[in-house]
Amino acid sequence: MINGPIIHPPILGALAAAGHKSTILVADAHYAAATAVGPHATVAYLNFTAGTPLTTEVIAALTSMLPFERRTSMTVPDDVGAEVPAEVGAILGAEIPHDTVAREEFYALARSEDLVLCIVTGDTRRFANTLLTVGVNLTEPSRSG
Repeated sequence: MINGPIIHPPILGALAAAGHKSTILVADAHYAAATAVGPHATVAYLNFTAGTPLTTEVIAALTSMLPFERRTSMTVPDDVGAEVPAEVGAILGAEIPHDTVAREEFYALARSEDLVLCIVTGDTRRFANTLLTVGVNLTEPSRSG
């Protein structure tokens, strides 16, 4: 049995295939995952009901499975309130750099060949899409025997 918070087989397979600099998109319920992901990406639909799960819940689970070295989100207009980027920052920590890019650039990054996984959540909050760049695991494996 898997000893971790994520038990979804396609997600586990995509995480196992991800390497340093691969990207993972945690998308909101409105994201066009059928047309706006890279050609190598596994798409996992978790959006069964509106609001469940939230992108922040998925990101929290992902952080227990692999390291991240960067996050990217869309630039939020000054006249729009968007709490998700700050919540994601609190989950990942201040040491993880945060890039904001225009909507068109975000979609271009999501369509890149580096995207290994897109997880579509039930999150209906605005500006909840987050691209995560996989980092390097610096933990030395224990050797038995």
